[in-house]
Amino acid sequence: MCVDATPPPSPSLTRRGVLAGAAALAGTAAVTGTAAAAAPDRREAAAHAPGRARSGDLVIRGGTLLDPATGEVTEDAVVVIEGGSVRAAGRLGSVAVPDGVEVLDAHGRWILPGLTDAHIHLSTAAEARTAVRQGATSARSGSTSFYQDIAVRELARHSPELAPRLRAAGVFVTPDLGDTVLADPDLTPLARLAEGVRSAEALRRVVEVNLARGADVIKTRVNERAGLPEQDPLVQVYSYEQLAEIVAAARRRGKGVLCHSYSEKGCHDAVTAGIRSLEHGAFVGERTLHEMRRRGTYFTPTLTAIAGLAEAPDPVLAERGRTFLPVLKRAVRAAYELGVPLAAGTDSSGGIVDPIGREVELMRSAGLPALDAIRTATTGAARLLGLERTAGRLARGFAGDAVLLDGDPLADVSVLTRPVRVVRAGIAL
Repeated sequence: MCVDATPPPSPSLTRRGVLAGAAALAGTAAVTGTAAAAAPDRREAAAHAPGRARSGDLVIRGGTLLDPATGEVTEDAVVVIEGGSVRAAGRLGSVAVPDGVEVLDAHGRWILPGLTDAHIHLSTAAEARTAVRQGATSARSGSTSFYQDIAVRELARHSPELAPRLRAAGVFVTPDLGDTVLADPDLTPLARLAEGVRSAEALRRVVEVNLARGADVIKTRVNERAGLPEQDPLVQVYSYEQLAEIVAAARRRGKGVLCHSYSEKGCHDAVTAGIRSLEHGAFVGERTLHEMRRRGTYFTPTLTAIAGLAEAPDPVLAERGRTFLPVLKRAVRAAYELGVPLAAGTDSSGGIVDPIGREVELMRSAGLPALDAIRTATTGAARLLGLERTAGRLARGFAGDAVLLDGDPLADVSVLTRPVRVVRAGIAL
């Protein structure tokens, strides 16, 4: 049975209601105003209008500034943030410091731009706050069940100290939507499909509803889940043709697709179908990595999540984690050596938010040099999210997001797992 051939929903009719419901699920009503109902190109401007978004004026003074883009290290540095954006950064004495502005003393610390978690599931306001305080000032959602990530994105635009700058994925394009069919009236007809979301019409429907509700990216899968002991993550659930249908539907609206994947065939089908980034990808092979390099497809290995499986109380999951982790680390090292772009993502979910610094630490243990491991959570991840002119550096015009560290991350990247202070849009947390 196919979905009725009806046009996609109008975003002007239900976006506000979807955001209101998602806000309630996320534990905040901060996104139900006019700005949340505005069209995407107007929301950003509204968030930065006087009296709307909170942002800060701050001077970070002293300490050692690292620019991940160049690798340049500046001793005794100063970063001047005005209205939530960097006005100037450099050595103290070479940068004009305004009077009467709050000063954050960074002497004895290292100063880095805020980090980016390129794969995280944020379903509540509490999770969003935790992510920011652990240094993830920007992020990309890996989907939520009821559009909570779209509400979190709006929360971040109004109150940046409460949530990361977020690229939202909306709901998962997956064969079995489960209770997610209740997230939206335009999804409920899918509940009657005996074989689930598999036909071209059904796949397009989920993509179109997501985009009408304001999703920035589309999330799908090619394999079953590794985190459920009853599933086999090497079993393929979508074919190349189905994945290509999802990609085409997203591209018609100028959006990219991130794809949950494990098996080599699944990874290859996803990459050749045109996805923007491969998620997990433990058994990705050399031919697929070469194809990823040619296409510029990103690899987000979520090493943190796989390492977490090895510590699971369930013996099936623990053995899976112990088996997959060394394989995935070898894949990361091979990808790096071939020049495949890498992005850091924790795949945090279920109320547990892992520090993005842990993913950088695991990238380092996979064989990346420290600076390149740091880049996977700064310049590299920012580029994947389309934020290369906003996040990943502390330079003029970039976001006033920073982490202060109690040690040299080039000598020991583990210091990124425990920031001493975090600054979000010029607001010291």
